[in-house]
Amino acid sequence: MTLKYNSLVFILFFSVFALAQTSKKQVLFTVADDPVYVSEFLRVYNKNLNLVQDESQKDVDEYLKLFTNYKLKLNEAKALGLHEKASYKRELDTYKKQLAKNYITDAKVTDALVKEAYANISNTIKANHILVRVVEGATPQDTLKAFNKINELRERSIKNGFENVRKEVHNGKTLFGEELGWFSGFRMVYKFEKVAFNTPVGDISQPFRTRFGYHIVKVFDKRKARGERTVKHIMIKTKPKDTLSDAETRIREIYKKIEQGETFEDLAKEFSDDTNSAPSGGLLKSFSSGQLSVPEFEEVAFALENEGDMSKPVKTNFGWHIIKLVNKKPIGSFDELKSELEEKVRRDTRSKLIDDALITKLKEKYNITNQDVDLKYFTSILNEDFYQRTWKLPEGFKKETQFLKIGNKIVTNEDFGNFLLSQQKRTRSKKGFEEIINTAYNSFLSSNLKTYQEENLEYENEEFAHVLGEYRDGLLLFDLMETTIWQSAKTDSVAIKNFYKNHKQNYFWPIRINATVASSSNKKVIKKVAKLMREKMDIENIKSLVNTNGEVNVIFTVDTMDVNHQALPKNFDIQQKGVSKVYKHNNGFIVANVMEVLPKTEKSYDEVKGLVLSDYQTQKENLWLEELRAKYKVIINEDVLKKVKEEIKG
Repeated sequence: MTLKYNSLVFILFFSVFALAQTSKKQVLFTVADDPVYVSEFLRVYNKNLNLVQDESQKDVDEYLKLFTNYKLKLNEAKALGLHEKASYKRELDTYKKQLAKNYITDAKVTDALVKEAYANISNTIKANHILVRVVEGATPQDTLKAFNKINELRERSIKNGFENVRKEVHNGKTLFGEELGWFSGFRMVYKFEKVAFNTPVGDISQPFRTRFGYHIVKVFDKRKARGERTVKHIMIKTKPKDTLSDAETRIREIYKKIEQGETFEDLAKEFSDDTNSAPSGGLLKSFSSGQLSVPEFEEVAFALENEGDMSKPVKTNFGWHIIKLVNKKPIGSFDELKSELEEKVRRDTRSKLIDDALITKLKEKYNITNQDVDLKYFTSILNEDFYQRTWKLPEGFKKETQFLKIGNKIVTNEDFGNFLLSQQKRTRSKKGFEEIINTAYNSFLSSNLKTYQEENLEYENEEFAHVLGEYRDGLLLFDLMETTIWQSAKTDSVAIKNFYKNHKQNYFWPIRINATVASSSNKKVIKKVAKLMREKMDIENIKSLVNTNGEVNVIFTVDTMDVNHQALPKNFDIQQKGVSKVYKHNNGFIVANVMEVLPKTEKSYDEVKGLVLSDYQTQKENLWLEELRAKYKVIINEDVLKKVKEEIKG
């Protein structure tokens, strides 16, 4: 819905950095006696200056009007108590936790991993591996046995050839010798990827372990990733009423015209059924390998070698295409891909390295040392019941005693004791009591450190506070608009229909024509077509006369068209029936036979229901804003506003 989308964008514009400043700042205006400072207004104005599409919003007075509207809505939302709703608090808390994940991390380690990931996705390698299977929780004896086995296989591979040994030992159960083919970054578990990309071509790696067991890998080749392609295309859709040959015939006619010297871009503008790309000569957004859902199209595009190269007609599920290469681009730059790679790293097993670095950093920040906790006490109160999952905290347990302190938060023995009770359900093997306590403590401490940082992040990190404030106000205003404007407008069907009746003159079909348009780069040929049209010759017969000797000199388009149709020139007389004069169009010429002129007519309610609803909502919101201005008095400091304008003009 247009209004809803625009309102949400506006909400987000004015939520950015909308945190109140200190009283030392100059007050630009007040809303119900609440001050709004110059610094806040300028920050928002400058932040969004290049984002707004409407030039009027760059005018300070117009922008100030939008900004005061935003503040009025925010006042109303709080007056209605929307910030106290359980659903609002729940959604805000969920977002806060999600947002915190981006800040509770170790930036230095993350940056190093992101740079490594970029290097890996910039290349692809071809490799095979041998795996000796061993589970993560295996006994020391089984682990040693697997390690000795992989070392033996590596020695044999060096002596007898890797591929010979790989094929020989594979049994699909305890030993795996697998062909991996070509792969890039993030295609394998991180430990495997790291070793593979650091093994020289032709070498066999040293044994290494992943969660699957012990591996050796041989790298056969390495090459740069394929990067991106930018192409133009002409598409002819296979329409339900057409036969397969109809679309193919038309695309081959167009291809023939290109071979005859006509411009690809002009033909795309005039004949391509891809209405999004046709106005720009068939230009598509850049794409990388695997990004398109049309593999046939992608393979042809990547096979084109030189800028300007063009494919022969190719069939896909969408129809028939002619593809022209605009440019080839290597893998995106590090800066372009950085955000995407950061997200992938956080989801990958690499995140364990980041987590370990973060905990070390938080221990230093909150002065946590192992000497601060009494782990021996907890070792002393464990017994064999722990292995049976029936262990309980003993009588006389010192539950109130301080276990550790994180910042200004006291963590008691009871907190860690309850954590231990939950951990006995997860203990799979019979470890020693000291190992159980140490493992539990490390997990408990990590969780509590991150929780404490998350709870205090808004006070420790200014950027986090700003982003959270943005979402807090944006969510609040969304609820306000949903309940006050959008939802009520949807259900007010009688009022919407009355609005349509009172504004019918705004909703109409423009003048259109049912016409056949002939197009050619040869003016002499198009004049001949015009003469034959006036003689009322059938289109198929005209085709047979002008498209001879295997050449396509004229292409015909039959459609219902308005003045903006791609087949018609801008100066076409759309109100004249019959055969038109010859017009110059797209470096060629056209003539049209207008069979029928369809007059300007009002659109029915069903035809414009969505647009009417949007217009009705706009009117409803404007009336509502007038009520808010009467309810919450807005006072603008004109002297300060004058200085703001001077500062902006610079």
